[in-house]
Amino acid sequence: MNKVVEFLNTNPVQYLATVGRDGKAKCRPFMFAGELDGKLWFCTNNQKDVYKDLQANPNIEISVSSPEYAWLRLHGKAVFENNMTAKEMCIANPIVKSQYGEATNPIFEVFYLEDAHGIIADFSGNPPYEF
Repeated sequence: MNKVVEFLNTNPVQYLATVGRDGKAKCRPFMFAGELDGKLWFCTNNQKDVYKDLQANPNIEISVSSPEYAWLRLHGKAVFENNMTAKEMCIANPIVKSQYGEATNPIFEVFYLEDAHGIIADFSGNPPYEF
């Protein structure tokens, strides 16, 4: 898990793919919030389409690449939880704080990835790191 967290932290803009409520693929820029209790956490706003899409179908894939041409593909199920410790971790990010102000903001939501798995790979010819 450390390798995954390091990759996500080093490459801060990831792309979150969902299935929209219209049945079509959606891909959005997203940010990893952090690791807490062995879970990978993210946050969003319960007024956004992405939140509504995740409520309808919580299966997601996240993809991100590095300047060194390595990439991570991460799959899992988004599980929303009213976890104040996770919200405080997320709100510590100045970008998140500027959007939501406080962890108690009623539109501020956090979720973790259940059954998070995927790969980190590159063009080196070495086998990918699977997790």
